[in-house]
Amino acid sequence: MYNVDIMTITTTESVSGKKTNQILGIARGSTVRAKHIGRDITASLKSMVGGELSEYTKLQAEAREQALQRMTQDAERLGADAVINVCLATSVVAQGAAEILAYGTPVKLN
Repeated sequence: MYNVDIMTITTTESVSGKKTNQILGIARGSTVRAKHIGRDITASLKSMVGGELSEYTKLQAEAREQALQRMTQDAERLGADAVINVCLATSVVAQGAAEILAYGTPVKLN
């Protein structure tokens, strides 16, 4: 379970110890990120010797956090207490750019 301020975010179908009172639709948040030339050069050099491309790992982590924050804001706009069944997806939207999408079911809890 992931708490963003007071909003409970979970990949499960329910929140432990709480009853879902109302389903409010779908909450979503996304961001599109492009490679940074400085990170790209460093990653290219690292790819020659192998190992984790930490520059891209950091970029993806920042993008996931932003997508989750935007999803949470969408859920708050709908009046949700929590977002259940949260999923993350990614897709390439242009060469060197990817979208991270966070989505889930915003709910009111008892």
